[in-house]
Amino acid sequence: MKIFLTPCIGYRQGGAVMINSLEIIETIKMIQEENLDIRTITMGISLRDCCHSDINIACTKIYDKITRLAANLVKVGDEIEREYGIPIIHKRVAVTPISIIAESCDSANYVKFAETMEKAADTIGINFIGGFSALVHKGFTKGDRILINSIPEALSTTKKVCSSVCVATTKSGINMDAVREMGYIIKKASELTADEGGIACTKLVVFANAPDDNPFMAGAFHGIGEPECVINVGISGPGTVKSALEKVRGQDLGVVAETIKKTAFKITRVGQLVAREASRRLNVSFGIVDLSLAPTPAIGDSVAHILEEMGLEKCGTHGTIAALALLNDAVKKGGTMASSYVGGLSGAFIPVSEDSGMVEAVRCGALSIEKLEAMTSVCSVGLDMIIVPGDTSPETISAVIADEMAIGVVNSKTTAVRIIPAPGKKEGDMVEFGSLLGGGPVMGLNKYSSKDFINRGGRIPAPIQSLKN
Repeated sequence: MKIFLTPCIGYRQGGAVMINSLEIIETIKMIQEENLDIRTITMGISLRDCCHSDINIACTKIYDKITRLAANLVKVGDEIEREYGIPIIHKRVAVTPISIIAESCDSANYVKFAETMEKAADTIGINFIGGFSALVHKGFTKGDRILINSIPEALSTTKKVCSSVCVATTKSGINMDAVREMGYIIKKASELTADEGGIACTKLVVFANAPDDNPFMAGAFHGIGEPECVINVGISGPGTVKSALEKVRGQDLGVVAETIKKTAFKITRVGQLVAREASRRLNVSFGIVDLSLAPTPAIGDSVAHILEEMGLEKCGTHGTIAALALLNDAVKKGGTMASSYVGGLSGAFIPVSEDSGMVEAVRCGALSIEKLEAMTSVCSVGLDMIIVPGDTSPETISAVIADEMAIGVVNSKTTAVRIIPAPGKKEGDMVEFGSLLGGGPVMGLNKYSSKDFINRGGRIPAPIQSLKN
């Protein structure tokens, strides 16, 4: 570990950075023993100048722009990791929603755009590329419909391309026609990758109130209000938070909140350092630090285990929502003191297959889909990496999405669904995806039908709290 890390945890007095040796040692311990890492450096790239009526010309322009602007992204990330001793797990790119860019061409299928994104990702050596996306919260354009219909083939024939569809906002309500359509799209994407457990669905997110600057996959895209090129960083650190809470066992919840705030501050300062350094070296704008506590399948890197450290026997038992609300609030309070530019999703992620503690809780029966839905009202994102039986109907998938969209719309927050109907699997079976995607048990869903409700279509109007002007 090099001393260069210290400015991110020191403070200024008389223009000089004052370094606390105990804080240096503590930060080193966070990295070496508690799984603290920078989950991703994500470069956002505008493709609005790549539109063309000829799909081949448009794809060439897209490939050339991504490979030009992100040519050194991986190199710079690796340099920062070596010089500062801070693990940076992924380097990623997010682009303008492809439905907007592709609509200028006459093609009836946008898979070629996904293939171009994949080719660019391979050339620059990144882990994922996001933005095969559409924003349809109030209705469809021609390009939106073509892109959505292209999603199953696009995600089943590529490895690094990620897709998202925003179907709801607090201002516009819920586009139930889009919700209905996404049930069928998810089901088809799963079937096309049946031999891999439906893995295409792990790269597809359905959003309410999708943020323009999210660095995390699969939901990242480069929003319309964003600059030409920008660096956004997503931090991690569930293991670090849990370790801090171990030191205050038995103390009241006010102490717990204060401990989480202080820990989130330190984690965010590390993220801020990396973001600004990457921005400077790549000569592009610094966007935001996303405060989300992103778990991994690794033991000791679990949001569920943080909640259990607070005193819950198992994540999912009574009190889980209160504990998660405390965690989410304290993380945001600590993080916003550490950086003036906080954005993205920012909070605690609860992806089942990516969190070893969540997997344990589902296996022992402590955590159900209904409890997860309730938890999403107070945390980031939503129903994330949920594996359900392969024979789940498209309408039931749509109904799960509709419930989650309603939580986001009514609470004026981002929620999302990343659900995987695993072909040939039934409740209780295990599915493994590997890497950061992990694996987990197939969760049961309510057996009663929502088909007639979903098939009504139309729009659920925006809630009264949307009228804030």
